[in-house]
Amino acid sequence: QGLKPIVPTEPPGPDPIFGTSKPPPGLSETDTYWDTNKVPDLQKVFQRSDGLPVHLKLGYPDRLLYRTTMALTIGGTFYCLIALYIASQPKNR
Repeated sequence: QGLKPIVPTEPPGPDPIFGTSKPPPGLSETDTYWDTNKVPDLQKVFQRSDGLPVHLKLGYPDRLLYRTTMALTIGGTFYCLIALYIASQPKNR
C-alpha cells in the first residue's frame, strides 16, 4: 500500500499573487501605490541627540502613551498590594 504521492486535483491557476513585482489588479504600471520612503526621515528624528529617550522622540503622542502606561502600572501595583493586604487579614466572625 504505502504512501501515494500528492497530485494536484486542480490545474494551476493564473500567476501567483505573492512574490511578484506586478502591481495589484486595478492599478496600471505607472501608478504608485506606495508612499515615499519615510525611513531616512525617521532615522534623523530618532538619532538626534536631544537627551530624550527613544520611546519619547515623536513628541506628544509618545508622552501621552508613556504617562498613561506608567499611571496604569502604578495604579495596578497599588491595587494588587491593597488586594494582597485585604486577603491576608483573617475574616471576622
